[in-house]
Amino acid sequence: MSSISLLEGLIHDRITGQRAGELLEGIGLSEDQPDGPDSIDPARTAFVREFYRRYRRSIKLPKKLVTERARQSALAQRAWVVARKAGRFSLFEPNLTTMLELVVETAECLGYEEHIYDPLLDEFEPWMKTSELESVFVRFQERLKTLLQRITAGRPVESSFLKRSYPVEKQRAFSNLVLKAIGYDLNRGRLDISAHPFTTALGCSDIRLTTRYNEKYFNTGIFGTIHEAGHGLYELGIDTSLWGTLLADGTSMGIHESQSRMWENLIGRSLPFWKHFYPQLKTQFPEALSDIDLEQFYRGINAVRPSLIRVEADEVTYNLHILLRFNLEKKMVSGDLAVVDLPDAWREESLALLGVAAPDDADGVLQDIHWSMGAIGYFPTYSLGNLYSAQFFKVMEKDLPHMTRTGGLLDRGEFTEILSWLCQKIHRWGRTFPAGELCQRISGEPLNPDYFMDYLEQKFLDIYGI
Repeated sequence: MSSISLLEGLIHDRITGQRAGELLEGIGLSEDQPDGPDSIDPARTAFVREFYRRYRRSIKLPKKLVTERARQSALAQRAWVVARKAGRFSLFEPNLTTMLELVVETAECLGYEEHIYDPLLDEFEPWMKTSELESVFVRFQERLKTLLQRITAGRPVESSFLKRSYPVEKQRAFSNLVLKAIGYDLNRGRLDISAHPFTTALGCSDIRLTTRYNEKYFNTGIFGTIHEAGHGLYELGIDTSLWGTLLADGTSMGIHESQSRMWENLIGRSLPFWKHFYPQLKTQFPEALSDIDLEQFYRGINAVRPSLIRVEADEVTYNLHILLRFNLEKKMVSGDLAVVDLPDAWREESLALLGVAAPDDADGVLQDIHWSMGAIGYFPTYSLGNLYSAQFFKVMEKDLPHMTRTGGLLDRGEFTEILSWLCQKIHRWGRTFPAGELCQRISGEPLNPDYFMDYLEQKFLDIYGI
């Protein structure tokens, strides 16, 4: 843990050092001109913008705060693992209290004009304000509520077969099969097991994924794997010319999540995808799936019902899980919600938004690792990812009309053209274009939640026979 703190301190010293400031000043950067002078080589503009942005944020943070956050985060993550396993929030409460204090101090140092949540959101979704995010949520919330009401009145969807026995080793084998098929290069990465699925980049050619498996619930392992593969494919697709620079990363977590959510849901939960993979899955699990045909399986993996766990939520209710966390985070950093009261507040929000409440802390307030890392402001990027993914997918369908049609690319299990499109439009650019500009370049318009709602309505009204 002291090593992590030391490294963060060294990085902070390098970024905020006198030499960095002199270089930035020398090329004419200022708060009024954060992209540098117009005469700068356009190919370098993005690097200059990103470095200046990072420099401006870093010089506002005392080194002691940076190193202490790193140290406390390591302690908090360890405490979270223990607390979640025991299902006791009290074992994590002191660590989270400390992390929250450090996060609030960070926000105050960075400064804000409207809401203390702004600089925290900006860390993961650069240039976006809390007020903008709230406007985005408002735009699709009513349509989402109406869709849920209509689904409730639709024909029932049977999914109990997903809770039969699915031996973990066979799940691992199938997950690796899918990874290879969609284009994940296992010579430049690997898949392992962890308490919470994540992707980590140890280098541009070393992108590692983790997932978790539940022998009694099939969805957990495979969709966790495909989700993380989306992150990994983004990292692996960054152009080699950007390696070793600040641009060798996703441009925002909203865009990053658009890739994971697109692979997990728009592709991985689609009927054409399973037309190809379901015969192989039945071979792997003949006892569990012998009486289940493709249509039943497709409807089952897309069943809509309120659930306790975010990462296992269906596409329709998923954003309600995010709204729950967003509401609590704003209250926490504003001082309107004490950490000690968080479990009760979680249950109340869950009942209000989802109609369910967790029987214990493990499946409630302790289910996510993010807060132990101090990643307050991250959760909204999952919803942004959903919105971006639908908007990008619509463009991809136009460019690749043979992708989703009968006998098309997905039906045949051919993913090369799909991955190539994503690489050319999104992955290769890394952080070259801010999220809003990238969205405009790809779709010709700003982020528009209507694409996501159109997608949900078309898919789920059909599944539920409405």
